[in-house]
Amino acid sequence: MLRIDYRESDLRATLSWDADDDGAAWPTMVRRMAMDHTPNARQEDGRFISMPWWNFAALRGSMSNIFATYELKSGTGFSVSSRARELLLQSTRAVAGYTSASRSDLVPIAAIKSRFKEAGFERPLTAMQERNVSKLAALPAAATFSVPGAGKTTEALAYFCFNAREHERLLVVAPKNAFAAWDEQIEECLPSLKAQFVRLRGGRENIERLLSANPRFMLINYQQLPRVGDLIAAHLAKHKSFLYLDESHRIKSGTAKLTARAVLELSHLPVAKLIMSGTPMPQSVEDLIPQFAFLYPEIASTSDNIVELVTPIYVRTNKDELGLPDVTRERVSLPMAPLQRELYKLMKFEVAREAREALGSRDKQAFRTLGRSVSRLLQFVSNPALLGAHLNTINPDLLGAVLSEGDGPKLKYVLHRARELAAEGKKVLIWSSFRQNVEYIADRLSDLGAVYIHGGVDAGDEDEDGTREAKIKAFHNNEHVKILVANPAAASEGISLHTVCHHAIYLDRTFNAAHYLQSEDRIHRFGLKDGQETIIEIVECEGTVDETVVERLDYKINKMAEVLKDSSLGKPPVAVDPEDIEDYDDYSIGMRDDDIRALLDGFSRGGD
Repeated sequence: MLRIDYRESDLRATLSWDADDDGAAWPTMVRRMAMDHTPNARQEDGRFISMPWWNFAALRGSMSNIFATYELKSGTGFSVSSRARELLLQSTRAVAGYTSASRSDLVPIAAIKSRFKEAGFERPLTAMQERNVSKLAALPAAATFSVPGAGKTTEALAYFCFNAREHERLLVVAPKNAFAAWDEQIEECLPSLKAQFVRLRGGRENIERLLSANPRFMLINYQQLPRVGDLIAAHLAKHKSFLYLDESHRIKSGTAKLTARAVLELSHLPVAKLIMSGTPMPQSVEDLIPQFAFLYPEIASTSDNIVELVTPIYVRTNKDELGLPDVTRERVSLPMAPLQRELYKLMKFEVAREAREALGSRDKQAFRTLGRSVSRLLQFVSNPALLGAHLNTINPDLLGAVLSEGDGPKLKYVLHRARELAAEGKKVLIWSSFRQNVEYIADRLSDLGAVYIHGGVDAGDEDEDGTREAKIKAFHNNEHVKILVANPAAASEGISLHTVCHHAIYLDRTFNAAHYLQSEDRIHRFGLKDGQETIIEIVECEGTVDETVVERLDYKINKMAEVLKDSSLGKPPVAVDPEDIEDYDDYSIGMRDDDIRALLDGFSRGGD
């Protein structure tokens, strides 16, 4: 007899049978089905297989086929434990909910407002938010992909207030820099309840203590979740809860990364789920697969059907609907310094070799090595002086000559342009993907009060010196602080600068479209004054990897626009010339196979 059970200790489905069954054909089919479906399946002994429950949930159809093919009857051919049966029924309801709700009419706004009155939700919704919440409210799990400033957090709280009952809880997984927004919005939306989010932080023992108090509203960051996944799972299993993912594109890597795996392993426990991202597919449509799997693990998705599956369950407000004026983007193309170009030729030959090796071997270490090399290539083009220690083995004499040329054309331009704008009384936001560049630029512009943010700058109180919030406050309020230098990997989310800054300069960019789009949104978002111009300068060197980055970002942004049916997003990030991880630096690069091929093609077009 095949026994199907749910193991609470690690959230896994277990499939087991007896020695008497070895002569039957179905154990081989069960084993093959499990092992072929997911790399997360484990054969714990000859007759015992386990896999994450969310993986097993997607196999319900295949399991039913095995039962029918081999005439396995409940009670004689197979058995299902009570907890596993409960979860399977929940999966069946989720699929039925997806099917019916994705075809149903919107929830009438009158019904939503009536429910809001009962729940204490007081914030008026805009017309676009009413439209979005009317669709979200009909779904057991859904997505809001609206642009920054459109009110995703308000929509998320509205979804909770409409669907949740008094005893049900809300847990939000979010980047640390988004916590403040949730605190602000719950106060705005539910003032009479005096509701507050409990921040699950401070180590395992403290989080366990906080959960034991049974708070209704909770926040945890993506980095913390994998460390206490068992505590969170136990809490979600015990208390009916909604689970939200803010900036849900952070799980786009799927089970290949610890954070995404920890999130997906919880996907069968909440009573309702919501994902939120303005850039849900920063690299390709495949980025949507883990996000949809979190919402509906019972429904198998692939690159071929993911767009069709996601379309009925997401809402989006775009920039055109918000009435935002177009951004003025200026592409500043500069020649490399003569000796810098000679050293760049040597570097790109080495990167090309590593790129071919990575594509050929599919080895993870080869991809990591390539990522670091491309990172150095991008950094060298932006500021050769910072890479002396890494490049000393290539050609020491040539390196010395390159360093004698000074900062490099891109950096010289950025420093000069920032001073020009500051002299005009303007505040300037400078972006670089590399921590050393961020600190170096801030130091060079320290006489203009420059402050910086990168991954090493801790979040904290705005009145505490050196924190991210204190630096943002200074940029907002101190007239002597003219410059903010930031790393998109650390500062592209959770910061609003549009009231004081209208000019941004990119010293460099990477292949990560989410970082680029979100960083641009720091100064181009809802709330701009009528007629306010937003200027973005993108600085690049001719005939270098910079041009490949332009090409690939343009492709990714237009592909996202196509999937999300958002023509405002489809506008090219710059006017493209027709001829043309876990640490912050590695995480910033954002390369995939197509990016590597484009890089190799770009090298060959360079003609050197």
